[in-house]
Amino acid sequence: MEDKINISLLQRLLIENQERIQKIELAERELALEDRGNYIFVGPRQAGKTFCMFQIIKRYIKKHSVKKILYINFEDDRLLTFNASHFQLIIDAYKSLFKETPVLFLDEIQIIDGWEKFARRLADSKEYRVFITGSNAKMLSKEMATTLGGRYLIKNIYPFSFLEYLTANKVKLKEHWQHSSKRYEIRRKFGDYFKFGGFPELLHFKEKRIWLENLYQKVFYGDLVARYKIRNDFALKLLIKKLAESIHDGVSFNRMKNVIQATGTPIGVSTVIEYAGFLEESFLVFSVKNYLAKMAESEKQKKYYFIDNGFITLMQASPETMLLENLVAITLKKQYGDDFYFARNGVEADFYIPKTKTLIQAVYALSAQTEERELNSMLKIQQQVRAKNLLLITLDEEKTIEFKGEKIQCLPVWKWMLST
Repeated sequence: MEDKINISLLQRLLIENQERIQKIELAERELALEDRGNYIFVGPRQAGKTFCMFQIIKRYIKKHSVKKILYINFEDDRLLTFNASHFQLIIDAYKSLFKETPVLFLDEIQIIDGWEKFARRLADSKEYRVFITGSNAKMLSKEMATTLGGRYLIKNIYPFSFLEYLTANKVKLKEHWQHSSKRYEIRRKFGDYFKFGGFPELLHFKEKRIWLENLYQKVFYGDLVARYKIRNDFALKLLIKKLAESIHDGVSFNRMKNVIQATGTPIGVSTVIEYAGFLEESFLVFSVKNYLAKMAESEKQKKYYFIDNGFITLMQASPETMLLENLVAITLKKQYGDDFYFARNGVEADFYIPKTKTLIQAVYALSAQTEERELNSMLKIQQQVRAKNLLLITLDEEKTIEFKGEKIQCLPVWKWMLST
């Protein structure tokens, strides 16, 4: 088959993209970047990586000229036959059109095998500034770090935080909003965010569940089954569902194996572990370790959370309590990366943040019985980790609790998210 990738095609794409991006309206996100840094934006599909690129592009257009923009989306169906040997043609196509030195924006580049060497060559030349997006966490693997040699800064792009969600909905927080009537509007907006999550594109759809289902199918079959050549897709689907049911409890890989085998599907523990790794690499889930487990046991004692609440809503009939804990985990992930944990040793605290010495329990609704149980667990863990701050996060309750000589702050999750 004749190679369809040529300079003429790439010229057309470059001009089309320059014209199209200028017309796009954006809800700007907070995006702090180093002035001279080259960046790789990573994160799940539809989290807004491309729109973060567009945000930067618009800054360049405003400050310089649209002629400086070289944007290519490698998911464009006209680039189906594109391979690593064609990368230089992109530069040649640009230079045949413009005299400027371009800023390169390379979207979803991970689908082209061998992209790393081109990215390194661009950075080594020190002639270009480069922004790259990708939806595969393998872009951050040790091998990748070796290849790119610290030449790129990694920026994680997640679905909207609640504050970003409010901004995109044109809800502005003024001073003392907590004490004004604005808090009722904020609480109403939180209902949809809590249930359906923060994928930016979702704001434009009324049938949110259908949109989420389509996204999930794309992740499942495109980012998982096809990319990793998984033959036993039923076992993978069952594993994902069981992880959604195990938000509170954590995961035993051996138990997961037994649950899947009980359906008549043969699978081994090593395959379950491998599949869980694929789920993390595809940004569907992330794992949290037990702070109190020994090093050898910490890999076996993990809890898994989903990158967005909407995925849990798809898989559970009554997911409210799981949604609350998952949302707290997402918020901590965005703020602390991997430097937060759960703490279990006989009893359990849902989250521990060593940096701030904070223990957090996520409780959907408080009764006298649940309050005493959760606080007793928290105080027992506090003695083991020497935490200084104790926080109880609920759906709507707000108060200060005095319990066995300790003061525990109790906050609604939506207020807590807007204060972090």
